[in-house]
Amino acid sequence: MDELTIGELATRAGVATSALRFWEAEGLISSVRTAGNQRRFHRATLRRVSLIRAAQEAGLTLPEIHRALEYLPHDRTPSKRDWQRLSSSWRRRIDSRIAELEALRSQLTDCIGCGCLSLKSCGIFNPGDRASTLGSGPRYLLGDSPDTLDE
Repeated sequence: MDELTIGELATRAGVATSALRFWEAEGLISSVRTAGNQRRFHRATLRRVSLIRAAQEAGLTLPEIHRALEYLPHDRTPSKRDWQRLSSSWRRRIDSRIAELEALRSQLTDCIGCGCLSLKSCGIFNPGDRASTLGSGPRYLLGDSPDTLDE
């Protein structure tokens, strides 16, 4: 059988049927309808769903995932070359995410990096919330340095 019901796809992929419906509405996956108006997914959709889950785990946004899926065929299982093109489009984003997580890991015990949580050490690392002059968010975790404030 080359087609899967929504329940079969959900079970095989380990996702909720509601996620499949949402991803279909967002254009990430597609189905055909039977005469009884039931969804049927091409078996290759299982790979696309697995890829969506992996992309979400890597921290990619839905628009980034949508762009990445444009590299893959809709009607067949992706080839090795298809996967290579797709993975190269993710490399920078994943490398950036790794750098963000490494920065978080190294700074987590001393300072959250934004000056907004009023930890006792924030008075030392970010007196008067000086980091806020660099912009919003966790400035030190985003790559800014307390040294740039002294200049």
